[in-house]
Amino acid sequence: MTSTRITDVRAWEALDSRGRPTVACAVTLAGGGTGRAVVPSGASTGGHEAVELRDGGDRYQGKGVSRAVANVGAVLAPAVVGHDADDRPAVDAALEATDGDRLLGGVGANAVLAVSLAVTLAAADQAREPLWRRLGGPEPLLPLPMVNIVSGGAHAGGLLDLQDILVVPVGAGSFAEAIEWASRVRAATADALAQRGVGGPLVADEGGLAAALDDNEAALAVVTEGIARAGLDGRVALAVDVAANQLRDGAGYRLRREGRTLDPTAWVDLLDGWCARYPVVSVEDAVAEDDWTAWRAASARWCPTRQVLGDDLFATDGDRLRRGVEAGVANAVLVKPNQAGTVTRAERVVAQARAAGYATVVSARSGDTEDSWLADLAVGWRAGQIKVGSTTRSERTAKWNRLLEIEATAPDARFAGAATLGGRAMTAAG
Repeated sequence: MTSTRITDVRAWEALDSRGRPTVACAVTLAGGGTGRAVVPSGASTGGHEAVELRDGGDRYQGKGVSRAVANVGAVLAPAVVGHDADDRPAVDAALEATDGDRLLGGVGANAVLAVSLAVTLAAADQAREPLWRRLGGPEPLLPLPMVNIVSGGAHAGGLLDLQDILVVPVGAGSFAEAIEWASRVRAATADALAQRGVGGPLVADEGGLAAALDDNEAALAVVTEGIARAGLDGRVALAVDVAANQLRDGAGYRLRREGRTLDPTAWVDLLDGWCARYPVVSVEDAVAEDDWTAWRAASARWCPTRQVLGDDLFATDGDRLRRGVEAGVANAVLVKPNQAGTVTRAERVVAQARAAGYATVVSARSGDTEDSWLADLAVGWRAGQIKVGSTTRSERTAKWNRLLEIEATAPDARFAGAATLGGRAMTAAG
């Protein structure tokens, strides 16, 4: 029997960065290799992503995952014990086959992903190779980071309608330089907010700053000011995560902070004006996930010059990405393993996007963990970009620190830089 045969699968309930339960799993192989993973969970979730299984009831305010944990032992472990961990597509296919729901809501996508990740990590451990090398070969590509600076929406109690204003260090020559620049901008933006006397700033779910600004445009303005204060004009650009599903109100988009509702055309016009006034190189989920007409209009306007990034739109799902490519919608896809449910599904979306000429951004979730495997996925898949959160909070810095380690210790490591952005958004000028 091969040393990579799966011999043991165990799961338990752990806590994510918001103090909510999530599924943890450990896998042991015949040769002694082990893998352990704790899966993340999102606050802003789309209608097309794989479905977590939660307990309901009083325990942990209904957020417990004891049923998902039980399903690992009763359903998923019997399906994969005896399989070869080196054949991850077969292992993940066996996991997916336990649930008649494509979105894995029966056994729980949180349970399925925990096993899939632990198996992937165990195979790398057995081979005595870093996960990134096991996934992608000998030439590691360090991703361009997209770093959260100011948050609103579901990440910050609705202090803003927009979910996140992020920075992209488009002029950086290394990953280490990119993270230092982002940290400098965050500190400068915190100073700018303090001088505005907006009551804070507070810290949001992903480590970004949160403050009660007058309106949504003020968030773009204050981060742009932070870039200038940091002395990084022209070298650091903005990215906007709209999370428009949360703004959808009937046929329009509701800005509750500003007390107005805009039809899709007026909404896209408003975003377009912000893009013209500020150094925005990437716009994520500008309109709602199923508003394909508005997506086509926004893509026609922005794709030539900016990255138009689909998160809830694509949900790390190959079928939705295929529809988007055929419709000429967006030019980049956010890749979240827990949206897909297995490592193999997420990996296939990366390959599919690359074949279509779409940029890829590997992403953490708002409820994340101290695990660093996401960094290795981004490097091994040569995704080109990564979105983790801000430069504070240990569940965020764990990923940044892993990337810093890879850059420092892998002699063949190369930094992707701004060339990986979708569209022609190659510099802060767009």
